[in-house]
Amino acid sequence: MVEELLIEVVKGIGRFFLHPAIYITVLFSILIGYYRVKRERRQLRTRILWGWTEAKRLVIDGYIWAIILSVISVGIGLVMPTPWLYIFSAWMVLIVLLFMYQVGSAIFAIALSVATLYIIDVYNWSFNIFSWKLTGLNIMDEAIVPIAILAGLLLIAEGALIQKHGASHASPRLADTARGIEAMEYITKRLWLLPVLLVIPGDVISSYIPYWPQFTLGESTFSLVLFPFVIGFQQKSRHTLPAHFFPRYGKKVWQLGIIVTIIGAVGYVMPLISAIAIALAVLARLLITYIEYKKETSGSFAVSPQSNGVMIAAVLSDSPAEKMGLLIGERIVKVNGQKVTNEQELYEAVQINAAHCRLEILDFSGELRLRQHILFRHDHYRLGLILVR
Repeated sequence: MVEELLIEVVKGIGRFFLHPAIYITVLFSILIGYYRVKRERRQLRTRILWGWTEAKRLVIDGYIWAIILSVISVGIGLVMPTPWLYIFSAWMVLIVLLFMYQVGSAIFAIALSVATLYIIDVYNWSFNIFSWKLTGLNIMDEAIVPIAILAGLLLIAEGALIQKHGASHASPRLADTARGIEAMEYITKRLWLLPVLLVIPGDVISSYIPYWPQFTLGESTFSLVLFPFVIGFQQKSRHTLPAHFFPRYGKKVWQLGIIVTIIGAVGYVMPLISAIAIALAVLARLLITYIEYKKETSGSFAVSPQSNGVMIAAVLSDSPAEKMGLLIGERIVKVNGQKVTNEQELYEAVQINAAHCRLEILDFSGELRLRQHILFRHDHYRLGLILVR
Protein backbone atom coordinates (compact mmCIF):
# COMPACT_ATOMS: atom_id res chain seq x y z
CA MET A 1 0.00 0.00 0.00
CA VAL A 2 2.82 2.38 0.82
CA GLU A 3 4.41 1.70 -2.57
CA GLU A 4 1.14 2.50 -4.36
CA LEU A 5 0.86 5.73 -2.38
CA LEU A 6 4.40 6.79 -3.34
CA ILE A 7 3.71 6.02 -7.00
CA GLU A 8 0.52 8.07 -6.83
CA VAL A 9 2.40 11.03 -5.29
CA VAL A 10 4.93 10.90 -8.15
CA LYS A 11 2.11 10.78 -10.70
CA GLY A 12 0.40 13.69 -8.96
CA ILE A 13 3.56 15.77 -9.25
CA GLY A 14 3.86 14.80 -12.91
CA ARG A 15 0.31 16.00 -13.60
CA PHE A 16 1.32 19.40 -12.21
CA PHE A 17 3.59 20.09 -15.19
CA LEU A 18 0.77 19.30 -17.62
CA HIS A 19 -1.34 22.19 -16.36
CA PRO A 20 -1.31 25.17 -18.81
CA ALA A 21 -1.70 27.68 -15.96
CA ILE A 22 1.94 27.10 -14.98
CA TYR A 23 3.39 28.21 -18.28
CA ILE A 24 0.92 31.06 -18.75
CA THR A 25 1.69 32.35 -15.25
CA VAL A 26 5.45 32.18 -15.84
CA LEU A 27 5.05 34.11 -19.10
CA PHE A 28 2.92 36.83 -17.51
CA SER A 29 5.30 37.14 -14.55
CA ILE A 30 8.04 37.89 -17.07
CA LEU A 31 5.76 40.45 -18.76
CA ILE A 32 5.06 42.15 -15.42
CA GLY A 33 8.79 42.60 -14.89
CA TYR A 34 9.34 43.75 -18.48
CA TYR A 35 6.70 46.49 -18.35
CA ARG A 36 7.80 47.56 -14.87
CA VAL A 37 11.43 48.00 -15.93
CA LYS A 38 10.34 49.80 -19.11
CA ARG A 39 8.32 52.30 -17.07
CA GLU A 40 11.05 52.77 -14.46
CA ARG A 41 13.67 53.49 -17.14
CA ARG A 42 11.36 55.95 -18.87
CA GLN A 43 10.43 57.86 -15.71
CA LEU A 44 13.43 57.38 -13.42
CA ARG A 45 16.24 56.64 -15.95
CA THR A 46 17.09 53.39 -14.17
CA ARG A 47 15.42 50.17 -13.04
CA ILE A 48 14.75 49.66 -9.34
CA LEU A 49 14.50 45.86 -9.36
CA TRP A 50 15.96 43.30 -11.73
CA GLY A 51 13.58 42.59 -14.61
CA TRP A 52 13.27 38.90 -13.74
CA THR A 53 12.37 39.55 -10.08
CA GLU A 54 8.67 38.75 -10.48
CA ALA A 55 9.36 35.52 -12.40
CA LYS A 56 12.13 34.46 -10.01
CA ARG A 57 9.93 35.00 -6.94
CA LEU A 58 6.87 33.36 -8.51
CA VAL A 59 7.20 30.12 -6.53
CA ILE A 60 9.95 30.96 -4.02
CA ASP A 61 7.87 33.49 -2.06
CA GLY A 62 5.03 31.07 -1.41
CA TYR A 63 6.58 27.61 -1.27
CA ILE A 64 6.22 27.41 2.53
CA TRP A 65 2.52 28.15 2.23
CA ALA A 66 2.21 25.58 -0.56
CA ILE A 67 3.62 22.96 1.80
CA ILE A 68 1.36 24.05 4.67
CA LEU A 69 -1.76 23.95 2.49
CA SER A 70 -0.75 20.55 1.09
CA VAL A 71 -0.31 19.08 4.57
CA ILE A 72 -3.68 20.44 5.71
CA SER A 73 -5.47 19.40 2.52
CA VAL A 74 -4.21 15.81 2.58
CA GLY A 75 -4.16 15.53 6.36
CA ILE A 76 -7.86 16.30 6.88
CA GLY A 77 -8.93 14.81 3.55
CA LEU A 78 -10.29 17.80 1.63
CA VAL A 79 -11.50 15.93 -1.46
CA MET A 80 -11.91 18.33 -4.37
CA PRO A 81 -14.46 17.47 -7.08
CA THR A 82 -12.70 17.01 -10.41
CA PRO A 83 -15.26 19.02 -12.50
CA TRP A 84 -14.77 21.97 -10.17
CA LEU A 85 -10.98 21.85 -10.63
CA TYR A 86 -11.38 22.00 -14.42
CA ILE A 87 -13.74 24.98 -14.30
CA PHE A 88 -11.65 26.70 -11.65
CA SER A 89 -8.58 26.27 -13.88
CA ALA A 90 -10.38 27.96 -16.78
CA TRP A 91 -11.38 30.98 -14.66
CA MET A 92 -7.92 31.17 -13.08
CA VAL A 93 -6.20 31.22 -16.48
CA LEU A 94 -8.63 33.84 -17.78
CA ILE A 95 -7.92 36.14 -14.83
CA VAL A 96 -4.15 35.78 -15.40
CA LEU A 97 -4.62 36.62 -19.09
CA LEU A 98 -6.58 39.78 -18.24
CA PHE A 99 -3.39 41.22 -16.67
CA MET A 100 -5.55 43.16 -14.15
CA TYR A 101 -4.70 41.60 -10.82
CA GLN A 102 -6.93 43.74 -8.63
CA VAL A 103 -9.22 40.72 -9.09
CA GLY A 104 -6.36 38.22 -8.95
CA SER A 105 -7.26 36.82 -5.54
CA ALA A 106 -8.04 33.11 -5.78
CA ILE A 107 -11.36 33.72 -4.03
CA PHE A 108 -12.80 35.29 -7.18
CA ALA A 109 -11.93 32.33 -9.42
CA ILE A 110 -13.24 29.99 -6.73
CA ALA A 111 -16.60 31.80 -6.51
CA LEU A 112 -16.94 32.01 -10.30
CA SER A 113 -16.22 28.31 -10.72
CA VAL A 114 -18.74 27.36 -8.01
CA ALA A 115 -21.38 29.55 -9.68
CA THR A 116 -20.57 28.08 -13.11
CA LEU A 117 -20.82 24.50 -11.91
CA TYR A 118 -24.09 25.28 -10.13
CA ILE A 119 -25.62 26.80 -13.28
CA ILE A 120 -24.51 23.82 -15.41
CA ASP A 121 -26.20 21.48 -12.93
CA VAL A 122 -29.42 23.52 -12.67
CA TYR A 123 -29.88 23.67 -16.46
CA ASN A 124 -28.59 20.11 -16.97
CA TRP A 125 -25.99 21.26 -19.51
CA SER A 126 -23.07 19.15 -20.72
CA PHE A 127 -20.00 20.02 -22.79
CA ASN A 128 -17.52 17.86 -24.67
CA ILE A 129 -13.99 19.27 -24.34
CA PHE A 130 -11.56 17.11 -26.32
CA SER A 131 -12.02 13.63 -24.82
CA TRP A 132 -13.49 14.89 -21.55
CA LYS A 133 -17.18 15.47 -20.90
CA LEU A 134 -18.16 18.25 -18.50
CA THR A 135 -21.45 17.75 -16.72
CA GLY A 136 -23.14 19.38 -13.79
CA LEU A 137 -22.53 18.61 -10.13
CA ASN A 138 -24.72 19.29 -7.11
CA ILE A 139 -22.12 21.72 -5.77
CA MET A 140 -24.37 22.80 -2.89
CA ASP A 141 -24.14 19.34 -1.36
CA GLU A 142 -21.00 18.03 0.38
CA ALA A 143 -18.70 19.37 -2.38
CA ILE A 144 -19.06 23.00 -1.27
CA VAL A 145 -17.56 22.34 2.18
CA PRO A 146 -13.94 21.46 1.19
CA ILE A 147 -14.02 24.19 -1.47
CA ALA A 148 -14.98 26.82 1.14
CA ILE A 149 -12.30 25.61 3.54
CA LEU A 150 -9.70 25.72 0.76
CA ALA A 151 -10.87 29.24 -0.16
CA GLY A 152 -10.23 30.40 3.39
CA LEU A 153 -6.80 28.78 3.50
CA LEU A 154 -5.82 30.43 0.20
CA LEU A 155 -6.92 33.81 1.58
CA ILE A 156 -4.70 33.28 4.61
CA ALA A 157 -1.76 32.48 2.32
CA GLU A 158 -2.53 35.49 0.12
CA GLY A 159 -2.62 37.86 3.08
CA ALA A 160 0.66 36.51 4.43
CA LEU A 161 2.34 36.95 1.03
CA ILE A 162 1.08 40.54 0.70
CA GLN A 163 2.14 41.35 4.26
CA LYS A 164 5.66 39.98 3.79
CA HIS A 165 6.47 40.79 0.14
CA GLY A 166 4.13 43.60 -0.91
CA ALA A 167 6.38 46.48 0.17
CA SER A 168 9.69 44.93 -0.93
CA HIS A 169 8.48 44.69 -4.53
CA ALA A 170 6.72 48.06 -4.72
CA SER A 171 7.82 50.03 -7.77
CA PRO A 172 7.87 53.88 -7.66
CA ARG A 173 5.89 55.76 -10.28
CA LEU A 174 5.83 59.50 -10.90
CA ALA A 175 2.58 61.28 -10.13
CA ASP A 176 1.44 64.90 -9.77
CA THR A 177 -0.10 66.38 -6.65
CA ALA A 178 -3.16 68.64 -6.74
CA ARG A 179 -0.76 71.61 -6.95
CA GLY A 180 1.08 70.11 -9.93
CA ILE A 181 4.16 69.13 -7.90
CA GLU A 182 5.98 65.92 -8.77
CA ALA A 183 5.49 63.16 -6.19
CA MET A 184 5.74 59.38 -5.99
CA GLU A 185 3.25 56.56 -5.72
CA TYR A 186 4.14 52.89 -5.40
CA ILE A 187 2.74 49.98 -7.41
CA THR A 188 2.94 46.31 -6.45
CA LYS A 189 1.84 43.93 -9.19
CA ARG A 190 2.59 40.27 -8.55
CA LEU A 191 1.68 36.70 -9.38
CA TRP A 192 2.36 33.90 -6.91
CA LEU A 193 2.17 30.21 -7.82
CA LEU A 194 1.36 27.73 -5.04
CA PRO A 195 1.69 24.03 -5.96
CA VAL A 196 -0.75 22.38 -3.53
CA LEU A 197 -1.22 18.64 -3.17
CA LEU A 198 -4.92 17.83 -3.36
CA VAL A 199 -7.04 14.74 -2.82
CA ILE A 200 -9.41 13.97 -5.72
CA PRO A 201 -11.80 11.10 -6.41
CA GLY A 202 -9.89 8.24 -8.07
CA ASP A 203 -9.08 4.59 -7.93
CA VAL A 204 -5.64 4.41 -6.34
CA ILE A 205 -5.80 5.27 -2.65
CA SER A 206 -8.25 3.25 -0.62
CA SER A 207 -9.86 4.84 2.43
CA TYR A 208 -8.62 2.07 4.72
CA ILE A 209 -8.08 4.54 7.57
CA PRO A 210 -11.52 5.14 9.13
CA TYR A 211 -11.00 8.86 9.84
CA TRP A 212 -9.52 9.78 6.45
CA PRO A 213 -10.73 11.49 4.41
CA GLN A 214 -13.34 13.50 6.28
CA PHE A 215 -15.00 14.94 3.17
CA THR A 216 -15.58 11.98 0.85
CA LEU A 217 -18.14 13.36 -1.65
CA GLY A 218 -19.64 9.89 -1.56
CA GLU A 219 -16.43 8.34 -2.87
CA SER A 220 -14.50 5.42 -1.39
CA THR A 221 -11.25 5.63 -3.36
CA PHE A 222 -9.00 8.60 -4.02
CA SER A 223 -6.02 9.93 -5.94
CA LEU A 224 -3.53 12.76 -5.43
CA VAL A 225 -2.72 15.65 -7.73
CA LEU A 226 -0.30 18.55 -7.35
CA PHE A 227 -2.45 21.47 -8.42
CA PRO A 228 -1.17 24.99 -9.29
CA PHE A 229 -3.08 27.74 -7.50
CA VAL A 230 -2.30 31.22 -8.83
CA ILE A 231 -2.71 34.29 -6.64
CA GLY A 232 -2.60 37.68 -8.33
CA PHE A 233 -2.22 40.99 -6.54
CA GLN A 234 -2.15 44.61 -7.69
CA GLN A 235 -2.41 47.68 -5.50
CA LYS A 236 -0.86 51.13 -5.21
CA SER A 237 0.03 53.24 -2.22
CA ARG A 238 0.74 56.95 -2.14
CA HIS A 239 -0.88 58.39 0.99
CA THR A 240 0.89 55.75 3.11
CA LEU A 241 4.47 54.55 2.78
CA PRO A 242 4.72 51.03 1.24
CA ALA A 243 6.45 49.71 4.38
CA HIS A 244 3.32 50.58 6.37
CA PHE A 245 0.58 50.11 3.77
CA PHE A 246 1.16 46.57 2.48
CA PRO A 247 1.60 44.88 5.90
CA ARG A 248 -1.67 46.49 7.00
CA TYR A 249 -3.39 45.37 3.81
CA GLY A 250 -2.07 41.82 4.07
CA LYS A 251 -3.16 41.53 7.70
CA LYS A 252 -6.76 42.32 6.75
CA VAL A 253 -6.72 39.65 4.03
CA TRP A 254 -5.36 36.83 6.22
CA GLN A 255 -7.76 37.77 9.02
CA LEU A 256 -10.58 37.44 6.50
CA GLY A 257 -9.14 34.05 5.50
CA ILE A 258 -9.34 32.77 9.08
CA ILE A 259 -13.00 33.80 9.35
CA VAL A 260 -13.87 32.17 6.00
CA THR A 261 -12.07 28.95 6.96
CA ILE A 262 -14.00 28.68 10.24
CA ILE A 263 -17.39 29.44 8.65
CA GLY A 264 -16.60 27.09 5.77
CA ALA A 265 -15.85 24.25 8.20
CA VAL A 266 -19.16 24.87 10.01
CA GLY A 267 -20.79 23.99 6.69
CA TYR A 268 -20.00 20.35 7.47
CA VAL A 269 -23.24 20.49 9.50
CA MET A 270 -25.16 22.46 6.85
CA PRO A 271 -23.46 22.85 3.41
CA LEU A 272 -25.38 26.06 2.67
CA ILE A 273 -23.25 27.79 5.32
CA SER A 274 -20.13 27.02 3.28
CA ALA A 275 -21.73 28.60 0.20
CA ILE A 276 -22.53 31.69 2.27
CA ALA A 277 -18.90 31.75 3.47
CA ILE A 278 -17.65 31.94 -0.13
CA ALA A 279 -20.13 34.71 -0.99
CA LEU A 280 -19.12 36.71 2.09
CA ALA A 281 -15.45 36.19 1.25
CA VAL A 282 -15.94 37.68 -2.22
CA LEU A 283 -17.79 40.72 -0.88
CA ALA A 284 -15.30 41.27 1.96
CA ARG A 285 -12.29 40.91 -0.35
CA LEU A 286 -13.78 43.45 -2.77
CA LEU A 287 -14.53 45.76 0.16
CA ILE A 288 -10.93 45.57 1.40
CA THR A 289 -9.67 46.48 -2.08
CA TYR A 290 -12.11 49.38 -2.43
CA ILE A 291 -11.52 50.85 1.04
CA GLU A 292 -7.74 50.72 0.72
CA TYR A 293 -7.91 52.20 -2.78
CA LYS A 294 -10.04 55.14 -1.60
CA LYS A 295 -7.72 55.77 1.35
CA GLU A 296 -4.66 55.86 -0.89
CA THR A 297 -6.17 58.03 -3.63
CA SER A 298 -7.23 60.77 -1.22
CA GLY A 299 -5.13 63.02 0.94
CA SER A 300 -1.50 64.03 0.54
CA PHE A 301 1.38 62.04 -0.90
CA ALA A 302 3.68 60.37 1.60
CA VAL A 303 6.67 60.89 -0.70
CA SER A 304 6.75 64.42 -2.14
CA PRO A 305 9.18 67.38 -2.17
CA GLN A 306 9.89 68.89 1.24
CA SER A 307 11.39 72.26 2.15
CA ASN A 308 13.49 70.69 4.88
CA GLY A 309 15.71 68.14 3.20
CA VAL A 310 15.65 65.83 0.18
CA MET A 311 13.04 63.05 0.16
CA ILE A 312 14.15 59.50 -0.72
CA ALA A 313 11.83 57.89 -3.30
CA ALA A 314 13.71 54.62 -3.84
CA VAL A 315 16.96 52.85 -2.97
CA LEU A 316 18.80 50.72 -5.52
CA SER A 317 19.97 47.24 -4.57
CA ASP A 318 23.59 46.73 -3.51
CA SER A 319 24.27 50.48 -3.48
CA PRO A 320 25.93 52.72 -0.85
CA ALA A 321 22.45 53.96 0.09
CA GLU A 322 21.23 50.41 0.80
CA LYS A 323 24.38 49.63 2.80
CA MET A 324 23.74 52.73 4.90
CA GLY A 325 20.21 51.48 5.61
CA LEU A 326 18.42 54.40 3.94
CA LEU A 327 14.67 53.90 3.51
CA ILE A 328 11.88 55.21 1.30
CA GLY A 329 10.20 58.26 2.81
CA GLU A 330 13.22 59.42 4.83
CA ARG A 331 14.67 62.92 4.33
CA ILE A 332 18.34 63.74 3.95
CA VAL A 333 18.87 67.10 5.66
CA LYS A 334 22.69 67.32 5.78
CA VAL A 335 25.54 65.78 3.77
CA ASN A 336 29.07 66.14 5.13
CA GLY A 337 27.85 68.91 7.42
CA GLN A 338 26.15 70.89 4.63
CA LYS A 339 22.39 71.53 4.57
CA VAL A 340 20.72 70.25 1.40
CA THR A 341 17.31 71.07 -0.04
CA ASN A 342 17.53 69.54 -3.54
CA GLU A 343 19.33 66.89 -5.54
CA GLN A 344 22.00 69.20 -6.92
CA GLU A 345 22.97 70.47 -3.46
CA LEU A 346 23.13 66.89 -2.20
CA TYR A 347 25.64 65.69 -4.78
CA GLU A 348 27.71 68.87 -4.51
CA ALA A 349 27.95 68.24 -0.76
CA VAL A 350 29.02 64.64 -1.41
CA GLN A 351 32.04 65.96 -3.34
CA ILE A 352 33.27 67.85 -0.27
CA ASN A 353 34.61 64.53 0.93
CA ALA A 354 34.39 62.19 -2.04
CA ALA A 355 35.94 59.27 -0.16
CA HIS A 356 33.65 59.42 2.85
CA CYS A 357 29.94 60.25 2.91
CA ARG A 358 28.26 61.32 6.16
CA LEU A 359 24.49 61.85 6.13
CA GLU A 360 22.07 63.30 8.64
CA ILE A 361 18.57 61.90 8.09
CA LEU A 362 15.11 62.51 9.44
CA ASP A 363 13.18 59.23 9.68
CA PHE A 364 9.41 58.66 9.45
CA SER A 365 8.79 59.92 12.99
CA GLY A 366 10.95 63.01 12.52
CA GLU A 367 13.84 61.73 14.61
CA LEU A 368 17.38 62.50 13.47
CA ARG A 369 19.83 59.67 12.77
CA LEU A 370 23.34 59.56 11.32
CA ARG A 371 24.60 57.32 8.55
CA GLN A 372 28.02 57.16 6.94
CA HIS A 373 29.76 55.11 4.30
CA ILE A 374 33.17 54.95 2.67
CA LEU A 375 32.74 55.49 -1.07
CA PHE A 376 34.72 53.38 -3.53
CA ARG A 377 35.40 54.01 -7.18
CA HIS A 378 32.98 51.28 -8.30
CA ASP A 379 30.09 52.63 -6.15
CA HIS A 380 27.05 54.19 -7.81
CA TYR A 381 27.84 57.84 -8.51
CA ARG A 382 24.41 58.88 -7.20
CA LEU A 383 24.74 56.74 -4.06
CA GLY A 384 22.02 54.48 -5.45
CA LEU A 385 19.28 56.97 -4.53
CA ILE A 386 16.15 57.97 -6.43
CA LEU A 387 15.06 61.35 -5.08
CA VAL A 388 11.91 63.43 -5.39
CA ARG A 389 12.80 66.59 -7.24
